[in-house]
Amino acid sequence: MTHSTQSLALTNQQLAVAVSNPGALGTIEAYISAVNRLPMLTAAEEVSLGKRLRDESDLDAARQLITSHLRLVVSVARQYLGYGLPHADLIQEGNVGLMKAVKRFDPERGVRLVSFAVHWIKAEIHEYIVRNWRLVKVATTKAQRKLFFNLRRMRPDDIGKSLDPDQVNAIAEELNVRPQDVAEMEVRMSGREMALETREDDDHDFAPISYLSDEGQQEPSQVLERQAYDTLQSEGLSHAIDELDDRSRRIVQARWLQDEGGATLHELAAEFGVSAERIRQIEVAAFKKLRVALAS
Repeated sequence: MTHSTQSLALTNQQLAVAVSNPGALGTIEAYISAVNRLPMLTAAEEVSLGKRLRDESDLDAARQLITSHLRLVVSVARQYLGYGLPHADLIQEGNVGLMKAVKRFDPERGVRLVSFAVHWIKAEIHEYIVRNWRLVKVATTKAQRKLFFNLRRMRPDDIGKSLDPDQVNAIAEELNVRPQDVAEMEVRMSGREMALETREDDDHDFAPISYLSDEGQQEPSQVLERQAYDTLQSEGLSHAIDELDDRSRRIVQARWLQDEGGATLHELAAEFGVSAERIRQIEVAAFKKLRVALAS
């Protein structure tokens, strides 16, 4: 066995693990270099391996079909680097799509695996990007996903310039979506994200999280405002109650201003020697007077 053959055999063995983890070969550059050295299959070899996998569940045939198309995943993943996600992660997700394609590949339909697999690879990468591109999801419906993956390409070359109504309508017509969907997606994709926290090794920088208030605490100004409001309310209520006649004041205090369960209508009716309905009427009239006094 020649040195080059030994090197290729070692690469194949490593790639058995690297399919699910491109970083297994050390760096993404080493992985790409390794997969680009793997030979492509001929159409006849592809059909033969496909039949072995379908008819015999031959895992070695599946491995050969997968490894011979890893360079395709690298090529497709490179098209999505503009979304700011790690190349290795895009390749890893693309490899998942490739494995799904190989599992479903029918060697007798006369279609090369590369044509069939590219759709599965893109679908898996698309799903990964949508899940991870933003903490706030930007694409959930079919129309939004279509816009998400096409709007950047279809935008004019004027970077930073918003789409005008004619451009919005043209994109909407081409993609068969609503113009309002185009406008909404443009706003979502143009928003810039900012890290809430600084890096661990950065001792001198401040991040937005420093300016966010604790949900369990309040800013001093809010505390003072709340205290002033409570004071005004309590003083105003006390003054309004003092304006009531003795009986009305007694009923309101006994019914609603006790720390624990207040008096019932019947208890107060017995105290004043009237019916419970009369106590209720006095209570209603007292509350009307209190509302007027508090509003003034």
